[in-house]
Amino acid sequence: MLKGLIGKKIGMTQIFDENGAAVPVTIIEAGPCFVTQVRTPGKEGYSAVQLGFDEVKPKRLSGGELGHLKKSNIPPLRFLREFAVKDPQVSVGDQVKVDLFTAGDSVDVIGTSKGKGFQGGVKRYHFRGGPATHGQSDRERAPGSRSSGTTPGRVYKGARGAGHMGNDRVTAQNLKVVLVDVERNLIGVRGAVPGSRNGLVMVREARKQ
Repeated sequence: MLKGLIGKKIGMTQIFDENGAAVPVTIIEAGPCFVTQVRTPGKEGYSAVQLGFDEVKPKRLSGGELGHLKKSNIPPLRFLREFAVKDPQVSVGDQVKVDLFTAGDSVDVIGTSKGKGFQGGVKRYHFRGGPATHGQSDRERAPGSRSSGTTPGRVYKGARGAGHMGNDRVTAQNLKVVLVDVERNLIGVRGAVPGSRNGLVMVREARKQ
């Protein structure tokens, strides 16, 4: 059965549990989403459901995207994403909402992390830096040696160092659902999720429960 939604991150807040403890919560506006395609092993070779989210003006989409949606009488939608599902139990044109989930469920939230631009090794990989004494006036945040001389005489691929940081696909796993507001299409999960405010996220049933 399909247990996945596309949404956008609204922001963080806190709620208080029955013991009076403050619980950090991320609020996500999830859905309503339209089922835009159901992929089957017989036709496409695998089983999945394609969902669409965020209604926009038709001029915002390409001709191919519009044709794909118009074929099933679905309004123009900005985002299309696939969810792997063995037994979908949905049809093209159906609407799915946050009532797929209930408080206490475990979910994975997939988003794009905040882009940080070019960063050094200390910020990017938590390098310790060099000593701040013995005359090393400019080595406090330097990465140090990355390889040896004659052998191998080069830097191995994947060596950690300064470079582009963030703007990657990140999955926050096993977050607990603490709030479901069907009327306002809101779902609250315990803890932080990747991305900035209003960033696109995918909420799905946790893989590693």
